[in-house]
Amino acid sequence: MKKPLLTLSAAAATALTNAPAQAQVATSGYSLPLALAMEAAAEAVRVCEGNGYAVSASIVEPSGLIKVQAKGDHSTVHTRDSSFRKAYTVVTLGPIFRFDTTSAFAELASKNPAGPALSSLPDILPLAGGVAIKAGNEIVAAIGVGGAPGGDKDEVCAHAGAAKIQARVTAAQKRPA
Repeated sequence: MKKPLLTLSAAAATALTNAPAQAQVATSGYSLPLALAMEAAAEAVRVCEGNGYAVSASIVEPSGLIKVQAKGDHSTVHTRDSSFRKAYTVVTLGPIFRFDTTSAFAELASKNPAGPALSSLPDILPLAGGVAIKAGNEIVAAIGVGGAPGGDKDEVCAHAGAAKIQARVTAAQKRPA
């Protein structure tokens, strides 16, 4: 029984060792334009505000850098960090472990013996509220939302932000260079 546990842990360690090279380069060359990033963040904040939640939203690029960070009116200071960490988790680990939301990562981490180690990496946050922005099958950015009373509510707003721009991301990715 120890062999499968060791194998799973070794696989996770190997994936993490290779993570920076795989996660930091957008293979298609597509870069989410600033205007779309701003629109997605604003939509996520707007949807949450409409539900009575003061939140912040962050858009993070595959390099792990912030493209946009929007602090919603009356949101508390910690929402800046939680929104960033949720987006960062999706954009850097999602391509490796094949997940598109932080809720999926939280589930994966809870069932994996290496989950606590993965969750202890800098800026990784296994809480719902982060959603991939994809061009085809490639994660080209991620949106994270923090501040609602529950990550599930944050994730609804993050999905709304991503959905607002998805058709234009898909159309831009399909255009010939």
